[in-house]
Amino acid sequence: MKIGIIGAGAAGMMAAATIAENSEGNADVFLIEKNAGIGKKVEITGGGRCNVTTGLRDIKEVLKKYPRGEHFLKFAMHNFSPEDVFKWVAFHGVPLKIEDDMRVFPKSNNGTDITKLFNKVFEEKKVNVLLKYSVSDVQKKEERFSVKFADGQNILFDAIILTTGGNAYSHTGSTGDGYNFAKTFGHKITNLSPSLHAFSFMEKYVKELAGISFINANLKIKGEKTYEFNGPFLFTHKGVSGPAVFALSSFAAHEKFDDGKTFFFIDFFPEKTYEEISSKISIAISENPKKEFINVFRTFVPKALAEMMCELAEIGKKKCPEISKKDLNKMVEFLKNMKFNISGKIPSEEFVTAGGVDLRDIDSKTMESKICPNLYFAGEILDIDGFTGGFNLQSAWSTGRLAGESIIKKIK
Repeated sequence: MKIGIIGAGAAGMMAAATIAENSEGNADVFLIEKNAGIGKKVEITGGGRCNVTTGLRDIKEVLKKYPRGEHFLKFAMHNFSPEDVFKWVAFHGVPLKIEDDMRVFPKSNNGTDITKLFNKVFEEKKVNVLLKYSVSDVQKKEERFSVKFADGQNILFDAIILTTGGNAYSHTGSTGDGYNFAKTFGHKITNLSPSLHAFSFMEKYVKELAGISFINANLKIKGEKTYEFNGPFLFTHKGVSGPAVFALSSFAAHEKFDDGKTFFFIDFFPEKTYEEISSKISIAISENPKKEFINVFRTFVPKALAEMMCELAEIGKKKCPEISKKDLNKMVEFLKNMKFNISGKIPSEEFVTAGGVDLRDIDSKTMESKICPNLYFAGEILDIDGFTGGFNLQSAWSTGRLAGESIIKKIK
């Protein structure tokens, strides 16, 4: 059986390795990649260290990390879980480590160790790795698939796995070509938007807050819909970034943020009520009658943020006894519900695509198309995306593994 896998990202590499290692020599596997090397996007995840998967072991909890695709992924995730990925990678000679935030990396902190692992498998199992091969068209010719390349070449395959990725990180080759191939076979593509990105604000003074971070805050987006998430974040020169911001952007991936009508709210003390915060500040005021209020307020939040809030509230150099009830309410409001006007997404953080091939037309237990027999999908080309922390690579490994195993069953 001749199998063509288009796209040598995480899903494509795993599908190729799965078939090559388990088909007992009855499959002729072709892994087709437009880049000069495999796994280019895989290598750069986690700042170049490759965030292989998550350290979470409860699959129910893992599945909750996918705003789109949670239910579809259930079978694939149980079939090849984060723990399975950890063991598989370690078995192939790359020891992994789980960090405090539950992200998993090679112990070497070198993402290229993962692509070297796959290259070794492909060499040993004689996988045909076609690099710098750009696919221009895929057609069904009776019972086989005709794959046409940009240089005019043509190869016929018995089965095809589309693992071309999304349209984020275009410099790695993820330009969304697979969507057009999918449409050729009658598949629908859902709305496509960048996910896991930072936000920029209209307020220019936010640049004065750059670098300030919080371990846990409640973040909320209010526009046509409301989205909310608790977790760590930090201010940047243009707005906000960090894990909780990425998660929030994932939920709100398809929203528009350039109309000036969408707002970002921050509760810096989600574990405390307005009344508790007000009481604490009042006590601090009464205990420091000779101090300027701003010097007292700095004990509640970092200096630059305290100064910014006092400036916005027009408190200036007022001493503690001069702080009115109105002043106090303003400061509490800043701490519990600080408001910013979103001006857009920060492009440099767009590294996952929300949206893709409609999951209703894919068999979740095989990854095979319900429309076109022997056509399979895996990875980011599907309408699946997760939070930051190894979840997107995990879904690629899981779906790539399942697609590969499904083809093996047909071979045997």
